[in-house]
Amino acid sequence: MGIQQETHPSNPNQVPLIKVQNLTKKFADITAVDKISFDVRHGELFGFLGPNGAGKTTTINMLIGLARPDSGMIRVSNLELTKNPKFAQHLIGVVPDESNLYPELSGFDNLSFCGALYGLSKSEREARARELLETFSLKDAAHRKFAGYSRGMKRKLTIAAGMIHRPQILFLDEPTSGIDVASARQIRQLIADLHHNGTTIFLTTHYIEEAERLCDRIAFIVKGQIVRIDTVKDLLVPVQEKHRMIISIVHSGEALSIDLASLFPDFKFQSLSSEEIRIESVNPIRVGPLIKVLEDHQIEVKEARLQRPSLEDVFVQITGIEADAMRKEKERGTGNA
Repeated sequence: MGIQQETHPSNPNQVPLIKVQNLTKKFADITAVDKISFDVRHGELFGFLGPNGAGKTTTINMLIGLARPDSGMIRVSNLELTKNPKFAQHLIGVVPDESNLYPELSGFDNLSFCGALYGLSKSEREARARELLETFSLKDAAHRKFAGYSRGMKRKLTIAAGMIHRPQILFLDEPTSGIDVASARQIRQLIADLHHNGTTIFLTTHYIEEAERLCDRIAFIVKGQIVRIDTVKDLLVPVQEKHRMIISIVHSGEALSIDLASLFPDFKFQSLSSEEIRIESVNPIRVGPLIKVLEDHQIEVKEARLQRPSLEDVFVQITGIEADAMRKEKERGTGNA
């Protein structure tokens, strides 16, 4: 799989907030991260996507100072971190995919404690804790024990804790994994608001639609190598030239006996299930003739709907990995690299 370079290089007059060159990390005879290079710009929401075992967590651990690279260079805000990985910790906020806060402490006390770890004075960390509790709509739960919070509330407080010291860059690792739909929507809105207000964010997620909605640029990493970096807009250009439709039928219990591909050679057909057929074409899809053929064969059509091509299509095209398989891996919790 060849490495594809970004089509729009960084503005040479703007020094990136994070710059990574030829970063490599091995564990015994396994190369977890293989000579990757990228930068993250000031105020950018940068997505880092890949399946389990791709090298995402290892990369983040090197960037935040929890692991030393075997070779390569890391620079954060012009500070060289390759030999001194903890040198820029005051510039970095980290939100892990599993909360690292204390269940027996209240939300307010957890935030105050995190502020103390970063050297904030008592008055400064308490004022900041109250500010963040207000921002994250947790004011009413400020003095409740963290153990009694819902999963969505826990995730919000964990993000707040990562921001207690006003870091220049916030690392968000799977921020909406394992929480309910309403809480996930709130978290996405919070992330969008933080980005709008100028926070630089490095986001990893298994939910490709989330990355498409939130990110400015995205890097795809597979087997320790970055295979593509580009803006969401430019990543979508190739698939936006395609037309796609989903046909829902009433399943009769028998396999579809019609050879649709021979009847409609300009269409590409894929059976998604016993009740759904996906059609792709470079030209607009005229659904009338297709429905007539199906009905002539006593196949009842329930629905025909156009489907907008998405970043998920780009991901599958570039990596060869189905997005559904990636999400299922995350749900099973298999591996972390």
